[in-house]
Amino acid sequence: MSTRNIAIIAHVDHGKTTLVDQLFRQSGTFRDNQRVAERAMDSNDLEKERGITILAKCTSIEWNGHRINIVDTPGHADFGGEVERILSMVDGVILLVDAAEGPMPQTKFVCGKALALGLRPIVVVNKIDRPDARASEVLDEVFDLFVTLDANDDQLDFPVLYASGRGGYAGPTDDVRSGDLIPLFEKIVGHVPAPSGDPDAPFRMLVSLLDRDNFLGRILTGRVMSGTLKVNSPIHALNPDNTVAEIGRASKIFAFRGLERVPVEEAVAGDIIALAGMTKATVADTIAEQSVTEALAAQPIDPPTLSMTFSVNDSPYAGKDGSKVTSRMIADRLAREAEGNVAIRITELPSKDAFEVAGRGELQLGVLIETMRREGFELSISRPRVIFAKDEAGNRTEPYETVVIDVDEQFSGTVVEKMAMRKAEMTDMRPSGGGKTRLTFSAPSRGLIGYHGEFLSDTRGTGIMNRLFEKYGPYKGPISGRLNGVLISTDNGEAVAYALGYLQPRGTLMIAPGEAVYQGMIIGENAREEDLEVNPLKSKQLTNFRASGKDDAIQLSPPKKLTLEQAIAYIDEDELVEVTPNHIRLRKIHLDPHERKRASRARAAG
Repeated sequence: MSTRNIAIIAHVDHGKTTLVDQLFRQSGTFRDNQRVAERAMDSNDLEKERGITILAKCTSIEWNGHRINIVDTPGHADFGGEVERILSMVDGVILLVDAAEGPMPQTKFVCGKALALGLRPIVVVNKIDRPDARASEVLDEVFDLFVTLDANDDQLDFPVLYASGRGGYAGPTDDVRSGDLIPLFEKIVGHVPAPSGDPDAPFRMLVSLLDRDNFLGRILTGRVMSGTLKVNSPIHALNPDNTVAEIGRASKIFAFRGLERVPVEEAVAGDIIALAGMTKATVADTIAEQSVTEALAAQPIDPPTLSMTFSVNDSPYAGKDGSKVTSRMIADRLAREAEGNVAIRITELPSKDAFEVAGRGELQLGVLIETMRREGFELSISRPRVIFAKDEAGNRTEPYETVVIDVDEQFSGTVVEKMAMRKAEMTDMRPSGGGKTRLTFSAPSRGLIGYHGEFLSDTRGTGIMNRLFEKYGPYKGPISGRLNGVLISTDNGEAVAYALGYLQPRGTLMIAPGEAVYQGMIIGENAREEDLEVNPLKSKQLTNFRASGKDDAIQLSPPKKLTLEQAIAYIDEDELVEVTPNHIRLRKIHLDPHERKRASRARAAG
């Protein structure tokens, strides 16, 4: 049986996971009567809720005597640590592009990585049945993108198919509206080369993904570059600098069959396998026969650009909600995350009950916090900070991002003005059809922290923003932060409707009557610039005298509830987000008002 190894790359929401579902069904991987969850490849709860792919996954399909190993890659640049490594396992890529939206920044990110590795793409223009599809223009945009990314002549001579993942059909022309995916299967088998590698040479495999199994320990996934491996063979792991990391045995070998990992007795060059038996080997290491002394070349990984402090929850309500509250539990969990996620870097801070977690972006760190919260952890999270660097001349540099914004024409002026306030420079502006404008900026990452929520408000929820790491560039100087102050509770207890009724004209409330509050907790946004201390527990004075006017029923507006990402983006330098399994609360770092004043004076002096 011949083998093909391919990765599917696409922007978020362009339909790649849905297309893989259809490939499963039409190849007979799923029985006709088998009940399969929609978007079977997105197995993680957060992936299903957000409709995005976070973790790369391997799967395998048999069609007409060919085994096609498919890797589903994340589209978000925040999860780029996954993408770079996966592409080293495959021999070809399917680039999936939405027939209306065209190639997007994250498509550019993954495509650039694939073309640099010399992979020849198959372009699939998906969602061809959309009423606003513009297939021929999208194809021109893909070609222009490849030229910009320095594709060679072979790569520019790419085959094209038009498809509907949801409809389950593909064809060579853009008027296809029925049929099946056989043209895509044929194109994969015909265009993607069979994996190379000498089966008689010594066994070598580059680790591309890391996973943990409660029974088997570390599971290392990668592609066998040469040789054959049998169960229980002696092997060792080499670091990229050719030093031996550990010596062990291949206690279990797994191959991918459909969505399952199936144990096999041996693996040969070209196979994508998962391996158990090692305890220290990690991503970018080479697993090889013990006679091999030279490691395989591994793809360097883009640096983290953003960090947050994860600390123990020390609010008055600490420990009432979660079961995992100690610094040791948090340290173990973060160490486990860093083991399987090479795009994350963990540093213990001198205070011992706080850790600096550096990653690729707000989304990646937000997903980690949400996952920990669901596992029963309680945490205090600081405002995200960018990681500065120095250039050769010793000048301070900071990360920049390319920001591509699609927005209705009437909102483009507001967006340009807001981005200019955040020190962004516009590099391109063009109409993108349907009354929309596409704006491209080069912006310091620091200026974009917390902008997304404001952007959605400014564009009435119709704008689409995509961000991509661009470079480290010159430091842009101070950028103004949040314009409004906050309302801070002066007491511990349950909020009272009567008090909130009187506080409502002062700003926007973030709590409802009956909610537990504590001293130093943020309960709303002030209408003015300064912070305001208020008492949400004040109840009505009871007297024997009738009021001269009839009591007015208190009418409260619904509170402004922030999601985890919104809360992290909203807080200022002197504030934290308290995250527990059932609550997201905002608070000041110093709960005591006198300590707050002292810290504020120290900051002003510093």
